[in-house]
Amino acid sequence: MGELRLDGVTKIYDDAQGTETAVDSIELTVQDGEFVVLVGPSGCGKSTTLRMLAGLETVTDGTIEIGSNEVQELAPSKRSVAMVFQSYALYTKMTARENMGYGLKHSSGLSKAERQEKVEEIAELLDITELLADKPEEMSGGQKQRVALGRAIVRDPDVFLLDEPLSNLDAKLRSRMRTELQRLQSDLDVTTVYVTHDQTEAMTMADRIVVMNDGELQQVAPPETAYDHPVNEFVATFLGSPAMNTFETTVRVDGETASLVKDGTVYAEVPSDSVSLSNGDRVTLGIRPEDVTLDTDGDGTFTATVTVSEYQGNDNFVHLQSDGIELTTRVPPAVYPDAGDEVGVSVRPEDVYLFDIESGNSIKTRGTSTDKPSIRTPSSTN
Repeated sequence: MGELRLDGVTKIYDDAQGTETAVDSIELTVQDGEFVVLVGPSGCGKSTTLRMLAGLETVTDGTIEIGSNEVQELAPSKRSVAMVFQSYALYTKMTARENMGYGLKHSSGLSKAERQEKVEEIAELLDITELLADKPEEMSGGQKQRVALGRAIVRDPDVFLLDEPLSNLDAKLRSRMRTELQRLQSDLDVTTVYVTHDQTEAMTMADRIVVMNDGELQQVAPPETAYDHPVNEFVATFLGSPAMNTFETTVRVDGETASLVKDGTVYAEVPSDSVSLSNGDRVTLGIRPEDVTLDTDGDGTFTATVTVSEYQGNDNFVHLQSDGIELTTRVPPAVYPDAGDEVGVSVRPEDVYLFDIESGNSIKTRGTSTDKPSIRTPSSTN
């Protein structure tokens, strides 16, 4: 079975310059056959976590279990994991056939004929049979990536570990390979941990995403839950392109309405019973670009001046300024105001996000009330 469990996994680097905690007490369970994506900014600890799973980094504290076995003290070859690297890591003097079969030769008791049969079976699955006699220098980037995937798949591991495997491909090929990877993972039904800094990959590929920052897990959830109901401001602003607009406001309660005000301007309103806030409280207001409605006649909750309109084909990014606040909006292609135009801006109450100024924790996410699906704070376990 390929269930994967991390219990308090920590990595601390200690050198002449001092100590640095790269990964801090991670608690995570990946179900058998699940596709989980670790995502976060550079230096957040996601690749270090993957390397500890692979056995390429030692674990300072905590345990890693695959199935019923603790593996943190085992050599990489004894863990029943297969890793695909960003750089492909193919042997340049070997053909694709030899690259794919090399691991089997040294880690299995299969005969040469059995190894060849398995390599050909996986090559057919990946549609690279015609490449088996070629060396890496004769292949394109996408072909090298398929061979690297084949080398991992042919070992029939309990867990696949993928470290930004698509980052060296062009945009079109990367999109196609995302689809192929999802199909392969579904067909093989193998537990997969995938690392990327690309939120598009994370959102489109994962059963669940694991958002990391500064070595800590911020949220573990299905992509749609993390997007609509982020546990804190970091997750909210990290997921989404363009990024969520955030700025500090003051709460002004008037009967059934709580207004979010800055320098006398009301930027959004929510039902007062949807938030546990009092008159005068300070909160961070969050507005996703796609949740903004623009009115070129000037009607809206507030007015703003257009600074730049960016045509994107299927939509437009319109950048606004209002009393020193800069906002990015994502609107239909038919909405294309000119720089300098005054527009009305409004956001539906159910699309307003609110965050605690001190902790960054969510107060209100998408929806009309504070009731949210089960989400994970950095200090809790999944």
